[in-house]
Amino acid sequence: MTTTRPNATYRTPPEDPSRLAAFIDAMIDIGQTGQIFGPHGIGKTATFFSHVAEAHPDAALVFVPAANLTPDDLLINAPVREDGELVLRQLVMSQLRPGKPFVLLIDDSSQAGETIQSQLMQIACNWTLGEHDLRELGCIGVFLTDNESLAETSARRGDLAILDRMVTVRMTANDTAWRTNLAARHHDWDLGPFFAVWNSLGPELRELLSPRTMEHILANAREGFPLRWALPLVNGERLRLEDTHSQRIVNLTAEILDRMATALGVRNPDTIPDPVRQVLRAAVRNRWCVLLQGPPGCGKTELVRETIRAELGREPLYFSLPVTNVEDLCVPLPTADGTLENLLSRPFTGGEPKAIVWDEYNRPKDKAAFARLMEVTQEWTLAGQPIRNLRAQVAIQNPPYHLGRKLLVSRNNIAQATRFTVSLQVEPADIPANEWLIKRYGGVAETVLEWWKNDIDDEGREWITKRTLERFVKLHQRGLPLELGTIYLGDGEYAPVPLTALIERLANRKVTGLGELAADVNGWEARLRAESASPEGGDAGDVVHQVLANAELSQLRRHRKVVPRLVALLPPKLRATYLVGVAEDRQRFWIEVFGNMPR
Repeated sequence: MTTTRPNATYRTPPEDPSRLAAFIDAMIDIGQTGQIFGPHGIGKTATFFSHVAEAHPDAALVFVPAANLTPDDLLINAPVREDGELVLRQLVMSQLRPGKPFVLLIDDSSQAGETIQSQLMQIACNWTLGEHDLRELGCIGVFLTDNESLAETSARRGDLAILDRMVTVRMTANDTAWRTNLAARHHDWDLGPFFAVWNSLGPELRELLSPRTMEHILANAREGFPLRWALPLVNGERLRLEDTHSQRIVNLTAEILDRMATALGVRNPDTIPDPVRQVLRAAVRNRWCVLLQGPPGCGKTELVRETIRAELGREPLYFSLPVTNVEDLCVPLPTADGTLENLLSRPFTGGEPKAIVWDEYNRPKDKAAFARLMEVTQEWTLAGQPIRNLRAQVAIQNPPYHLGRKLLVSRNNIAQATRFTVSLQVEPADIPANEWLIKRYGGVAETVLEWWKNDIDDEGREWITKRTLERFVKLHQRGLPLELGTIYLGDGEYAPVPLTALIERLANRKVTGLGELAADVNGWEARLRAESASPEGGDAGDVVHQVLANAELSQLRRHRKVVPRLVALLPPKLRATYLVGVAEDRQRFWIEVFGNMPR
């Protein structure tokens, strides 16, 4: 019997337990190990957490993410003093001594390494671990959950002596309580039409749109974000919802997500202003784990740290994966009571609000460090211990390819990729690094940015990152050749971007920027008035419009008295573009300018 309260989806809560919940109860009653196979993200683990707490309130659920374990996590041989002398004892992980009856759930057991596999099979077959009998420690049930997909599993068990020790069942999304759980979480939304869209899809599409991904779609819909951000990035590419059964493959992603938005009564926008900061603020507000993927050198990491600092009032916990060891996160330590306790690194302790930044997420130093990282991102625990007051996690990575060149990044599978509520593909234009450059380097940075915006094409701008622009400023200040600051490709070849126009700008060649417009505002007003007879404007209007559209907000504010005089003489259709697809602070500036214009 469920205790779910009535909500907008289920006015009368479902009374029958899910098939998985019934299986859990049966295995506990008969004392058999239960093995559950099912696709990723269908709610297997979530059903255990909700059902054990509800149906067995006196028992604890001990959750062991097997794919993230190292050999010393479960069991270790350590010297212990007994009767005045040291003896070697096998110490068991402290979670297996909760001091009350417990159900042991071993998740993703097939993804564990060989040493861990042996330990897990001893548990599954005999309910023992080393010299310890789990029943004596209070264990009332042992379960293994796995995905049979070879894309996610390192091996399949084929030893009949092991397979003969377990009761095995295969589950689908229809066998778990994911709909009930989502309806309870979003109690004010009638999710019936939303679920109906999912039910109308074919089996292949339903498997791609796992319940976990459906949960992410709801989270993005709540925030007014594009629903495609809920779809995972698998090896750097956005998951596509494709119909592969017709004569030609049809990409149905936009159609399906639009149907879901309609079912929820929300918009499905193509994009939003200032997407990176909006996602980061939502992550802190909602306790999300999010992924930002973008080209190197565009300023992702600095913007993340700056935004998290502003939201939390403190620095985030920062880890660069290429230099992060397991020991930087936690180490196993024998304790006086004869158990094995993991000592957490100091930054993870304490009750202050925390956010973790995992930089270079797809460049881990080794598998052991990445396994620990995966536990934190998937379960929000470290070595089985909750991280107190962890408010958000942000993973930052580069795509596998950039400018036609392969980057040295690792691959992932869909089960790992679906752990992020938002997976955002970041473009350089999404990072407001220009303001930072101007603030730090002044007029020289303004000149370099005007060259970057106006004198090179889109391909050139891809080669010239914000990191490269900063190098140009520093090289110019030292009188060194600017070419040295571009990316070196080898054999004397640098990035194929002409620098002549930048060199001329820095040599004080006459150019037209906002400063030049302000210096001759009367002359530019006269040119604009001369063109006012045409509703399309003229050459002077095009120049002024381009300068205003490309100017940074700090530049517009510095010339606050000049900007309204020029904008008032532009064609209305050009003025309207300043409010479209821009960040809130920039939009507020233009609203104020338009409000003060003479009627």
